[in-house]
Order: sequence, then structure tokens, then C-alpha cells
Amino acid sequence: MTTPAVPGTPRIPEAVHRRRWAILGVLMLSLLIVVLDNSILNVAIKTISTPEPTGLGATQGELEWAINSYTLVFAGLLFTAGLLGDRFGRKRMLLAGLAVFGIGSALAAQSGSPGELIAFRGVMGLGAAFVMPATLAILMNVFEREEQPKAIGIWAAGVGLAVAIGPITGGVLLDHFWWGSVFLINVPIVIVAVILMVVLVPDSRDPKPGRIDLVGVVLSVIGLVLLVYGIIKGGQLADFTDPAVLATVLAGLAVLVGFVWYEKRAEHPSIDISYFKNRVFSAAITAIALVFFALMGVTFFSVFYTQSVRGYTPLQTGLLMLPLAAAQLIFAPRARLVVDRFGVRATCVGGLSVIAVTLAAFTIFDSDTPIWVLEVVFFLMGTGMAHIMTPTSVVIMQALPREKAGSASALSNTFRQVGGALGIAVLGSVLSTAYRGGVEDELRLLPEGMRHTAGESIEATLGAAARLGPRGDGLVSAANDSFLHAMHVTALCGAGVALVGVLVVALFLPGKPPAASAAPAPAEPLDREPVSSGR
Repeated sequence: MTTPAVPGTPRIPEAVHRRRWAILGVLMLSLLIVVLDNSILNVAIKTISTPEPTGLGATQGELEWAINSYTLVFAGLLFTAGLLGDRFGRKRMLLAGLAVFGIGSALAAQSGSPGELIAFRGVMGLGAAFVMPATLAILMNVFEREEQPKAIGIWAAGVGLAVAIGPITGGVLLDHFWWGSVFLINVPIVIVAVILMVVLVPDSRDPKPGRIDLVGVVLSVIGLVLLVYGIIKGGQLADFTDPAVLATVLAGLAVLVGFVWYEKRAEHPSIDISYFKNRVFSAAITAIALVFFALMGVTFFSVFYTQSVRGYTPLQTGLLMLPLAAAQLIFAPRARLVVDRFGVRATCVGGLSVIAVTLAAFTIFDSDTPIWVLEVVFFLMGTGMAHIMTPTSVVIMQALPREKAGSASALSNTFRQVGGALGIAVLGSVLSTAYRGGVEDELRLLPEGMRHTAGESIEATLGAAARLGPRGDGLVSAANDSFLHAMHVTALCGAGVALVGVLVVALFLPGKPPAASAAPAPAEPLDREPVSSGR
């Protein structure tokens, strides 16, 4: 039986402890803009894919890169961002990240081509890489251990809030302004967050930081870029056996293997590979990656389903996604109560099972399915996600020493973002390949030079059909039918990934502890370094 921490010896300075909930609010505002940006973009992708002057005329592949350029830079630099925060101060890195994110947002709003948008989204990803891990690391250093699960639950609910606000805000902006306004909206939020951060949030750092692992950073970025680029290219070509696609994917995998090999032997690695010897830690990280793999891919195609097939506006699409976010907002702070009653394993198995079922439910959707069915599916999906995010985040953050909070947060967010990037790339490519296969025969109505581009996405096909006039009506019908078939195939793939997650958490996450040790305090001696109370 583990001896609980002595209540009379708090580790957090009193001045910080008194304002801890206000600090959490500031951290959630910083988190809000990072998550808000992606959820806004999900609503705007259809508008961006339309030809100028309404949009940029982006292709399916360019849309995926507009999302993944942000995610790749984000994921690739999270290791470094966590280490720099632990070394130089998390507050300092968070402020720098917010500034870069705000500048990138302003530039993205003025993009004149898909290429510029992709580049400026990468700048935004650079800023976000320093924001996300710092928020969770600071949280771990302003709350006592017994309050951390509750605080992390509220932090996770902030993701739900951003998912709710993003699509609705994006829809309102697109109804009244040009597409770039969905990025420009980040700038005033950044300004407010920076002011509150300077006033309220204390700094903290690792008293014994290691050296920065430049080789590891370079290897991780190159490996991820090659891997995801190859997957996206395979979807564009509708041929994953193409030599260029295979060579790029295999090169990416080889570089990532080299990254792991190097990290195991490096004196000051970006990732301490020994962390993964802890099966609970590894299972929690894997569960987060698989959840985001499945959900990011589904979110990508659901926007086209609601707007292209069903004909809803961006604002209506944002409102339709509200149940997904509302469920996270409602249940994420309360998930710890479910964990207390049933244990981490049962809670996460239940959450992932719900996600698998809701993903499979997309196979019943047609062009005239009652929209309330979609709302129920979104609500259940958000409920499932809330019961995975909070328990796994607590497991990950409490598995490592408090002074390594930046690294633990970076690991969690890296796997989340890599999972999301691969989900968009893999499931987006499955969608693209299945769609092209279904609509290819009907593209014979078009001039030969237009057929390949018109088959890349439903928006491209509908655009080509519009140029045909009345002769394009048959092509519109074929595009809708082909997209629905492709969506069904993609949803089943996502459900399969979620079921793999069910198996992982069922095998490796801990069950409900015995009553005598219901308040475990693993590795408590590792938390001896107090947080600085300075501003």
C-alpha cells in the first residue's frame, strides 16, 4: 500500500496556488487558438477549394497539405519545444509561440495561392508547437497532484470548446467575409492571451535540462514529412504502388527507424526511449494517436458530406458539428469520476468502443438520411472521445517526473498530431482513391485534359460539371454516389483503427485499483522541484 502525500506539505507556492484556476483559464485560452484554427479550417476547406475569387482553387492534395503542413511542423518540433520549455522556461516559450502563431495567422489570411497558404500554415505550426506542450506542462506545475486529474479534465474540455466555437465562428465569418478571415480572427485572441499570460502565469523549468538534440529533431522532421508526403501522393495518383510513392514512404519509414536508433544511443535524446518500456505509458500514448488518426480523417470527409452532398452552408455545417464539441465539453471534466468508479482500462475501452461504433455508423448515411441521425452520431463520438482524452492524458502526465512535464506533454501532443496527420493522409487517400475509382467512368463526358484533375475530389468534379451546363447533371449524380461509397469505405477503415485501440487499452492499461490504494501516488519522489512563483 502506497503512503499518500502529507497534506501539510504543499509543493506549489501559496501565491501561485491561490490563482491556479485563473492560470488554467489563461492556458485554456492559449490552447483555444491552436485547436480553434484547425476546427475553423475544416469548415473553410470547401470554400478554399472553390476557384478564385471566392477561394484559391485548391485541389484535394493541396487541401490536405494546408492541414498537414501545420501538423507536420507542429509534430516535428514538439520534441524541441518541450525541451526548450523545460530548459529556458515554459512561460517564455509559450509567449514566443503565441507571437509566431499570430504572425503566421495574419500572413495566411493574405495568401494569394495554395502554395502560400501551405507555407504560412507551416509558420503557424511552428508557433503552435511551442504553445501546446507548454500549457499542459505549466498546468502540472501549478496544481497539486490530487487536483491534476480535475484540471486536466477541464483542460481537455477546452478542446471540446474550441471544436464547438471553431466551426460556428468559421461559418459566420465565411457568410460575411472572405475566406482569409478564418485566420485573421486568431490575431486579437493572441493579443489578449499574451497580456493575460504576462500578468498571471508563473514560469517553471527543469533544474537539470539536457542538451538540445539537433540530430534527432532533423531526423524526426525529415521522416515525418517523407512518410506523409508519400501517403498523400499515393492518394492523388490513386496508386500506392507507384515507384515514387513507395520510395518516398519507405524512405520516411527508414529515417524514422534511424531516429529511434539514434535516440536510444544519444547522450541527450529528444525522446527518452526508456519511457516506452512502461507498458501503461505506451498504451496511453498509442490510444491517443489511434483516436486522432480515426477522428481527423472522419472530420475531413464529413465536411464534404454536409456541404457538397447535402448542400449545407459553412455556418450550418459548423452548427451541425456542435454536438461533437458539446459532448466533449460536458463529459471531459467528469471523465475522472468514471475512472474513479470503473478504472482507466474500462473507461478507455468504453470510449474507444463508442468511437468505433459511431465511425461504422457513417456507412448508413446517404444523401437523404435524416440529419438528426448525424447529430446523434456526433454527440456519441464526442462522448467517447471525452472518456479517452482525460484518462490517457492523466496517465501520461503522471507517469513522468514533474520537472519533465514539458517533455511528457510534448510526447503526448506529438503522438496526437502525428496520429491526426496520418489519419488525414491515410484516410484522405483512401477517400480519394475510392472516389476516383467510382467516378472515373463518368468523367468521359469531360475533355481528356480535364479528367485527371476533375477526379481528385467531389468539389473538383462538381466544378467541372457546372462548366458543362445541363449536360453535367449526370456527372453531379455520379459524383454524389461515388463520394458516398468512398465515405463508407473510409469510415469502415477508421472504425477498424478504433478497434485496434480497444485491443491496446484492454491489454495494457491498468484496471480499477483495490480500494486500499484508490489514491495512488506513483513516483511521487520525482516531484520535488517546486515551481518558481515569479512572473
